[in-house]
Order: sequence, then structure tokens, then C-alpha cells
Amino acid sequence: MSDYKINNNIRKLRFFRDEMTQAGLAKAVGVTRQTIISLEKGKYSPSLELAFKIAQVFEVELNEVFSYDLAEEANN
Repeated sequence: MSDYKINNNIRKLRFFRDEMTQAGLAKAVGVTRQTIISLEKGKYSPSLELAFKIAQVFEVELNEVFSYDLAEEANN
């Protein structure tokens, strides 16, 4: 059995993009501010389409916004 976690740098990218607000990013990618909050907190994994839209807003590669960690659990 394995667990996974999608990490993100959205908050940092917003800060370096003239301190873009969560609402501003949400509007730019067509979602609610609550969705951006959930993404930043790691409580929500984005669709592939949303992930690419966010990367495009920041003009960076997808892996500069999101990373995927896979942790294998030992079978006892």
C-alpha cells in the first residue's frame, strides 16, 4: 500500500508575483478563492488542467509549482 502527497509552491509563487492575492489567482484560472486556499494547504489535489493553468499564470514549468511524493508503507 502506498500514500502520496502533492506538494506545491503556490503561496511562494504568488508572493514573488507582486504578492498576487488568492482571489486574483482564482480569477485568473477560473476557480474560487476557496479552491486556491485548499490547494495551498494541501487539502485538495488539482486536476491536470488546473495545474497547467496555474503554471501558465506564473509562467513556470509545472514541476516548479507542483511536486509529487510517494511514500511506500512497509507491510507488517
